[in-house]
Amino acid sequence: MVTNIESEKGKVYLVGAGPGDPGLLTVKAVEVIQKADIILYDKLVGEEIIKMLKGMNKQIIYVGKRSSENGYIRQKEINTLLKKFVDEGKNVVRLKGGDPFVFGRGGVEAEFLAKEKIPFEVIPGVSSVNSVPTCAGIPLTHPEFSSSILVVTGRDDIDAWSKAPLHGTIVILMGRDTIKELCTRLIKAGRDPLTPVAVIERGTTKHQKIITGDLLTIPETVKEEKLDGPVLIVVGEVVRFSEIINHHM
Repeated sequence: MVTNIESEKGKVYLVGAGPGDPGLLTVKAVEVIQKADIILYDKLVGEEIIKMLKGMNKQIIYVGKRSSENGYIRQKEINTLLKKFVDEGKNVVRLKGGDPFVFGRGGVEAEFLAKEKIPFEVIPGVSSVNSVPTCAGIPLTHPEFSSSILVVTGRDDIDAWSKAPLHGTIVILMGRDTIKELCTRLIKAGRDPLTPVAVIERGTTKHQKIITGDLLTIPETVKEEKLDGPVLIVVGEVVRFSEIINHHM
């Protein structure tokens, strides 16, 4: 279905920007972005996508971490902006990294918009959960090694890791700063210390970096590499395919 945004004034579009590569924006996402009046974007939107946005003749507002303050714009402030612009008859794209309903506050914002009776539409995005490992040559499932996937964030309750499955693939988002403790917990929970681990920084982009090791070695390697970009961590036997597949990609 093609969105006729020009005839739908005063509406919010919760749009997934994908994992970072502009080429992984969906056709519908690009269509809505091009025709929007205002774009509010998050910290995890890819750098190349942000450059593209800034080249457009429209109002672009960053609502991620403020450069001048220690902290984040509160959700209440974002909600206020959304309502204000819609009340002014503007079409607003609320651009989020990955998919708006996967490990973000898209659901919270959709709930607010629904309660306020503000017209909105959710446009799914390519999630980093599967796209980043794919671009790193890592199949999340494999007939011989993994038939299940556990997706978590590194900010989850550390104690809950004692209940993590001993087999299958684990995908961890936002785990860069807690990787040492996460690996320790997984080992204590019964995972083999030599279980392969991949840490992928800025996945899908031209700056992608892949670091591999195991539960014992990867924390120190990550520390030595001094990673400063967004990372995704994959734990499991499927990581072994990265070197093989990447060689031919």
